Amino acid sequence: MSYYESGDLSRFAEVGRFSGELMQKFFDYYNTVTGEDGALTRREKALIALAVSHSKQCPYCIDAYTTQCLETGSNPEQMTEAIHVAAALEAGMTLVHAVQMHNTLERSGA
Repeated sequence: MSYYESGDLSRFAEVGRFSGELMQKFFDYYNTVTGEDGALTRREKALIALAVSHSKQCPYCIDAYTTQCLETGSNPEQMTEAIHVAAALEAGMTLVHAVQMHNTLERSGA
């Protein structure tokens, strides 16, 4: 048994058990943003969501958006490239913070 159970994803709506109105507002917003074509297609949105899912390390989202990517026409190569984009951004964000270290080093005369 794993801490994350893929079956728990289907229980997501239960989060609204004690605040159904707020949960409904979230779902309305979420479904509008992710479930409809706009300036971005659903396929493009699914690829972005898959990359963010990996960056934020959410196994539920990884499962959901892997499926959505396939259902909206993405192939494994595109999905993998999207994940590499997220990984490269994460690495860059980590590295650019070295400027803060350099600032401190300079102030300390190192």
